[in-house]
Amino acid sequence: MRQAHGGRLQKVSVDAGFTCPNRDGSAGRGGCSFCNNLAFTPGYLREQRDILAQLDTGIGFMRRRYPDTRGYLAYFQAYSNTYSGVAELRALYERALSHPQVIGLAIGTRPDCLPDEVLDYLAELAERCVLELEIGIESCDDGVLQACGRGHDFACTVDALQRAAQHGLPVTGHLLLGLPGETRDSIRAGARALAELPLAALKFHQLQVVRGSRLALHRKRNPDAVPLLDVQTYLDWVADVLERMPPTLRVQRLGSEVPPALRAAPGWDLRLSALPAMLDAHMRSRGTWQGRLLSVADTAG
Repeated sequence: MRQAHGGRLQKVSVDAGFTCPNRDGSAGRGGCSFCNNLAFTPGYLREQRDILAQLDTGIGFMRRRYPDTRGYLAYFQAYSNTYSGVAELRALYERALSHPQVIGLAIGTRPDCLPDEVLDYLAELAERCVLELEIGIESCDDGVLQACGRGHDFACTVDALQRAAQHGLPVTGHLLLGLPGETRDSIRAGARALAELPLAALKFHQLQVVRGSRLALHRKRNPDAVPLLDVQTYLDWVADVLERMPPTLRVQRLGSEVPPALRAAPGWDLRLSALPAMLDAHMRSRGTWQGRLLSVADTAG
């Protein structure tokens, strides 16, 4: 981004009032077991409904925090931001792009919310502004996806990534490590599968039990049913994924933070900003690097 635009670009969150197919009954109700959207939605988005007002507030905050920013991307973040018809999407996206300091869009969605007509429109947008498509992969294991009520399987993710690539759209995938039923072997197998797909970047998230989610209720009833990763195990799993990914894949995020009032567990005593240096040291201690095992078959153990 610095090379292309002469400086830092910053994402500014926008809540456009979308929902998800596993909330409205199309694929299920109640949402994913781990989800409470309040955990990653800035408070001002709940107070302001107009997109331009949200952008004004967010840009004001980002300008104070990152004064060297050269431009802003409107980050359609809350819920599934392609879950509508093209006419409504066009109205929402164009309104965001009308802001004088917004030079592009980052659009977060699910793999089952990307019909070809939406991808056609996103490809059109990508010809005239910066556009980043973010897809929630979460897990590559169908059993894990089913257990958390995701509402789609991994084949749906594969199809969405391939069709997005056919439209010339770079995709950032989200992985949520530590979901119930996930194992180190399944993480490694998933990384192998992802390495074969047209991904431009990854965002890693550690499983956090968020108050108000179905997972929080489940863990309260039976804590042993929702084991959580400690920091060192999480770093091991991230390293396992990176070892099997192409060295050209960009890593946009190594973890996530939930407001303390909404986080039930785990109680990691560190800030997100500490994770890059910790992962770097961890991978050096393992004598490994991104792409080291890209063409090496996994063996038992």
